[in-house]
Amino acid sequence: MATTQRATKKRRTAASNGAEPVPTLEELGYDQDALRGFYRQMVLIRLFEDAAQRGFRQGKIGGYLHVYSGQEAVATGFLAEHREGDAAITAYRDHAHALLLGSDPKAVMAELYGRGTGLVKGKGGSMHLFDVRNGFWGGYGIVGGHIPLGVGMAYAMRYQQTERVVQLYLGDGAIHNAGFHEAANLAGLWGRDGLNPCLFLLENNQYGMGTSVERATAMTDLSAKFDSYAIEHEDVDGMDLAATLACAKRAVARVRETGIPYAVEVQTYRLVAHGAGDFFEKYRTKDEVRSWRERDPIGLWEQKLLAAGVADEDALAAIRDEAKTAVADAVQFADESPEPPLDELQTDVYATPDGA
Repeated sequence: MATTQRATKKRRTAASNGAEPVPTLEELGYDQDALRGFYRQMVLIRLFEDAAQRGFRQGKIGGYLHVYSGQEAVATGFLAEHREGDAAITAYRDHAHALLLGSDPKAVMAELYGRGTGLVKGKGGSMHLFDVRNGFWGGYGIVGGHIPLGVGMAYAMRYQQTERVVQLYLGDGAIHNAGFHEAANLAGLWGRDGLNPCLFLLENNQYGMGTSVERATAMTDLSAKFDSYAIEHEDVDGMDLAATLACAKRAVARVRETGIPYAVEVQTYRLVAHGAGDFFEKYRTKDEVRSWRERDPIGLWEQKLLAAGVADEDALAAIRDEAKTAVADAVQFADESPEPPLDELQTDVYATPDGA
């Protein structure tokens, strides 16, 4: 109950610090195909993650597995503003980001299965997805380890006099990591000269593994931590795709134009366990999860599409069927793909002058 109350308080804070009210679908400025497309993306992510969990429990996925169920509106909303040449970088809950940026679901699932046809030839697994051609720079298993990398990438982009932007996703648990504070300080310093077009996206899903935010920090207004580094920020309701899309449009445009870092604390909630092996979830109650399920971002978006006449039940059912087929094809592809050959252990480890 405390978590839900705090999230509500944070949403009020968002309105008080300049965030816009949630727009209608018409006010968002997307055509109907795009609005239905966002639904398609979120449903694909959810069904992909459901299939990945089944694969893990069947022993087909090695290593570990963290899924994005419940948080779909966050990456869907912000990556809608991704342009060619931009970069996105995140931690280990990374399947959705790869899919949204254009990675083939078959290659992503094959990577989870450790197959040679995987996105990184079966050598990265769930936590280390990469698709640089599509602007996705990982997928990192070390909490907070990717934050300095994202800030450095943003500096390089503006130093090269481009208008590219880095979307740097981090979790509420990572904000207490030393790497966050060191990198945020540099971002603030470089940003004074317009040399750090980094958009920090703090995905606050209320828990760092099994520890609630209230038990991890005395200062539960996490976005306020950016004040120490002169990085302006706002909060947004990450369960509402309309609010997220509107925030993304403002925030990305601002960073792209100015080269000054900006931060958004996105209030969200994972509707599943922290990881696929986290069966008992003793750190939260069933009532709490049930309460948040009432704000499932896919269900909320579906209601908005229906109410606005953008889609009817048949159209939404067809989208779900299409996503089910895509996920089934991905699982079949992964099942039938070969293991990577042993000599792959020695490839892509060190750079060589001739590129071999």
